[in-house]
Amino acid sequence: MIKSVKNIMMVVLIAVFAMSCKNETKPEVKTVEMTTEVTSTIDPNATYAKAEFTIDGMTCAMGCAKTIEKKIAKMEGVKSAIVDFDKKLAMVEYNEAKVTPDLLEKTVTSVSDSYIVSDMKTASN
Repeated sequence: MIKSVKNIMMVVLIAVFAMSCKNETKPEVKTVEMTTEVTSTIDPNATYAKAEFTIDGMTCAMGCAKTIEKKIAKMEGVKSAIVDFDKKLAMVEYNEAKVTPDLLEKTVTSVSDSYIVSDMKTASN
């Protein structure tokens, strides 16, 4: 009987020792707020204009706003594009010779039929 108690105590001691030796670190999760501006090739001789417009129909920041932002930024002649989901606002700087406000609107609505562009304001530099 003493031998079996001794064996059980050894097993318990080994189990406790094995469990206490694990040095598990839990991953630290940090939330970082970022603003991204995507830029393409810049023509130094081009005349750039800025457009600011509202986009209705977006349902999320990562899926909707970022997808629209990337699609606009990839357009030839776009210098920068920022889409703010919270404000439902897009700000685009573009080469007037290659991009028009109508083309910007068509690009946004081509991503999804649920997006509606309104309040288009433009200004030349």
